[in-house]
Amino acid sequence: MSEFSYATVDVFTVDRFGGNPLAIVPDARGLSGSQMQAIAAEFNYSETTFVLPPEDVINTARVRIFTRSRELPFAGHPNVGTGYYLGGQGAVFGKPVGSTMRFEEKAGLVEVALLDDGGVVVGASIKAPQPLKTGATMDAAIVAGCLSLAPGDIRMDRHAPTSASVGIPFFMVETDLASLSNARPDTNAFADALARHGDDNAVGRLSIFVYARKDEGVEQLRARMFSPLGGTVEDPATGSASAALGAFLMSLDPRADATAAIQIEQGVEMGRRSEIDVTVCKAQGNIDGVTVSGRCVPVMRGVIEI
Repeated sequence: MSEFSYATVDVFTVDRFGGNPLAIVPDARGLSGSQMQAIAAEFNYSETTFVLPPEDVINTARVRIFTRSRELPFAGHPNVGTGYYLGGQGAVFGKPVGSTMRFEEKAGLVEVALLDDGGVVVGASIKAPQPLKTGATMDAAIVAGCLSLAPGDIRMDRHAPTSASVGIPFFMVETDLASLSNARPDTNAFADALARHGDDNAVGRLSIFVYARKDEGVEQLRARMFSPLGGTVEDPATGSASAALGAFLMSLDPRADATAAIQIEQGVEMGRRSEIDVTVCKAQGNIDGVTVSGRCVPVMRGVIEI
């Protein structure tokens, strides 16, 4: 029998049992991909990460990310939470951890910067691994059906529901605060929408990130993420979607050069309030960089027996 240590942390929160829970296996050497998938299904969290030695020694680690049912090329809260946890350990595979780390992932290299308070690691900030990519739009009536809303609840004046990605795609949908709270995923409608828009979803799922502005600007947003066919009926905090949304909104900004600091509140309806900080830089009309930051708290430690 082999034993593998694990830890769990709550990400994008300062309150234990808030934010988005994450399970981390900090030394996954000896585990097969199928075993990693089985462990992720056992935890039943939205994601579980498995840390391996890097293929290139200049990087910190290779990180594999699994949902309950599949492996992902990139995700936001797993990187923030894994960076936070490894940063607090002081070393990764015998190599001292500084203030920054680099994770090898299927979507590319992910740069992680640690957040500290008085010398104590309290969170992490990550850079999106890919430039903004936008894809197909979706009809408002189809999106409304997925969310159990009326077509008129979907705002179309600023943008149509659009697939956007900085590592993994989501359909970005704007509504108002009341409709956001009333949204409920309809699995049958999601299945019909997936049949029409499957090519826009690199991991074979349809994910909708629906948001509302707290005022007319983009600095304060509230959001929810639904992906019932991908094993996540609703996610309390979605860093990858938040990064893509920030980049997408800035791409619509008429200014050629700008920097936006956006705070996205998520998970309220689930009783797991999260705060996700997104910074987007735009230069000469192009999105020049997207970072996602958040604080974390430790929750559990234990051993997995294989």
